[in-house]
Amino acid sequence: MSQPVIGSRYDLHVTRKGAAESKAARDYFAVHPGDIEEVQQEEDVTGYVHSWEVGSTVDGPGLRFVGFLTGCPLRCLYCHNPDTWHKYNGHPVSVSRAMRQIGNYVQVLKISNGGITLSGGEPQLQREFVTRIFRHCKQLGLHTCLDTSGRLGDRFTDEELMDIDLHLLDIKSGDPDTFKKVTNQPLQPTLDFARRLATLKRPMWIRFVLVPGFTDDHDNVERVADFCAGLESVERVEILRFHQMGQDKWRKLGLEYALANVAPPGVELTERVRGQFRNRGLTVY
Repeated sequence: MSQPVIGSRYDLHVTRKGAAESKAARDYFAVHPGDIEEVQQEEDVTGYVHSWEVGSTVDGPGLRFVGFLTGCPLRCLYCHNPDTWHKYNGHPVSVSRAMRQIGNYVQVLKISNGGITLSGGEPQLQREFVTRIFRHCKQLGLHTCLDTSGRLGDRFTDEELMDIDLHLLDIKSGDPDTFKKVTNQPLQPTLDFARRLATLKRPMWIRFVLVPGFTDDHDNVERVADFCAGLESVERVEILRFHQMGQDKWRKLGLEYALANVAPPGVELTERVRGQFRNRGLTVY
């Protein structure tokens, strides 16, 4: 098995197998069968990983060891990691090998009040790999965090969700039509998963990506803010300002980047949106 590198989420990774599949499909935007269906695994489950990142401070509390998994059913217009869309574009890694890599950093993660975060892509797509990694991490006393859109949350049992200490849940729009335009997926599964987490009293940090001309509409933000205010286990809301850092990956993959002329949100717009969430008594970053 090839080994994913310790590096950055902003590095472009295209494995030979993944590139060949993409070319055969003639459409990188297509959702491949392997990006949807999870194949039953042997005892030592294999996952597909874009890269590991060590020392992140933006993917949960404390210092984080972050695994970026491949495979995602969403096609977000502002995605800065389109090379994670297809599962088999990742490096195959067994659970045991992943735990050996994580094990190198257990003490520093504990000292920093950090832990392990699995991101993507959409890590929920690789449920068996994710749940086994988190089960082992909990046995080591590590804080666990899942960065997800919640699109495939119904795949997880309540028991499996108990091994996840924190969900970084992306709610990309409050309006279903806007959500569909931005992600090419329906909004309802995300809302259903958020309500389920609240019922189970599982902690959440809600993330909302602010994209001028797409998600910044006042009523759209109001819908997201109202929804978040009704979830008792939401600890904070993070307003993520749109940026152009992923554009180069789209170009290298031969993809048309629809937001090339969209500027990051200014201070006034960002503060207006933050204020809409604060008006509901929510803690906003």
